[in-house]
Amino acid sequence: MTLVPDAAVVPAVSRHAVTFVLITVFLDMVGFGLIMPVLPKLIEDVGHVDIARAAVIGGWMFAAFSLAQFVFAPLMGNLADRFGRRPLLLLAIFGLGMDFILMALAPTLEWLFAGRIIAGICGSSWIIASAFIADVTAPDDRAKAYGLMGAAFGVGFVIGPAIGGLLGELGPRVPFWVAATISLLNFVYGFFVLPESLAPENRRAFQLWRANPFGAFRVFASYPGVLPMVLVLGLFFFATSVYPAIWTFWGIAKFGWSEAMVGGTLAIFGLIAGGFQGFLTGPATKRFGEWPVALFGMVCATLVVLGYGFVGALWGVIALMILHGPEGFVHPLLTSLLTKRVPEDAQGELQGGISAVTNVAMLFGTVFFAFIFGHFWSEDRGWRSTDVAYWVAAGFLALTTLLFWLLKRSEKA
Repeated sequence: MTLVPDAAVVPAVSRHAVTFVLITVFLDMVGFGLIMPVLPKLIEDVGHVDIARAAVIGGWMFAAFSLAQFVFAPLMGNLADRFGRRPLLLLAIFGLGMDFILMALAPTLEWLFAGRIIAGICGSSWIIASAFIADVTAPDDRAKAYGLMGAAFGVGFVIGPAIGGLLGELGPRVPFWVAATISLLNFVYGFFVLPESLAPENRRAFQLWRANPFGAFRVFASYPGVLPMVLVLGLFFFATSVYPAIWTFWGIAKFGWSEAMVGGTLAIFGLIAGGFQGFLTGPATKRFGEWPVALFGMVCATLVVLGYGFVGALWGVIALMILHGPEGFVHPLLTSLLTKRVPEDAQGELQGGISAVTNVAMLFGTVFFAFIFGHFWSEDRGWRSTDVAYWVAAGFLALTTLLFWLLKRSEKA
């Protein structure tokens, strides 16, 4: 990875600091992954509901998380452009640790919703980490750098759900305490090793109109070629939100998976995604270019989500997970393409805007797909199916792929 030399940054950005940012993404995902296998059981226990109703409630909880990120992500991104990356990143990490403690103690569904909202606000650590990477890497190296971030994300998703599934056997609240410990230890580590990456001359005045999510959309319009790519990114995240919306509920309802099995499948998924993003994004992009590799990832994503809608056994699920790998190319490559369309003093704003778009897409997507799952798996329906949400998601991914292909053709014209 090429570091951008800048004597104005004190202390100097080092490989150790970049490593910390990657560790932050990794540990945040470990913490998030720890709780996923046990959240359905916790919702059922606290809310006294069945699995179909728990899926709908879980969808609304994820929507609350996404809404909080949608509202606060542009604010955090713009504050990071004004005051630097370090203070905002540390604040987000600390807040996430405190939120896991709240979730561990939550006595009612309302408290669980409050916890997800706080987690969404603190989820800006990913945004600021992305801006940090943009500060310290050359434009041509960003696809590789974001691939490494994706790998950290994926590896965290391997370890987190696997451990969370095992800890879930001790009780649905135990993983939350472990996640809180991980986040707070990461905060202490970052407090001592993380320097500032944004030079004073690259900072800009804070403007409130740019820091609200709708202001972020208006800012996109001022940079050529950004809005069409953002539309593709939003549709992609809307369609793929089917996985956080229903995966655990789908596995329990269709196959009778335990918490440990749910964690195991999520771990396999994260291992494959991390491998593709971390080890193949850079070489594939260098060999074929960003556009073709991203398009290939979208095609694979469309075919695989359709396959989940018809699979009938665990071995088939694992086979589809292997084919699922190239989907991991899409997010880092779209992010890389977008960073090349805005100036250097707006990278934090861009990352905040990207997060706003992806989170509002996931907000609607998780509620939409959770509702479909709950509707078609409800006990009072004459015809029941656990798979309709995947079929619908495949249609949206096919549309996304078509739009990206058309955008690619227009760029060449």
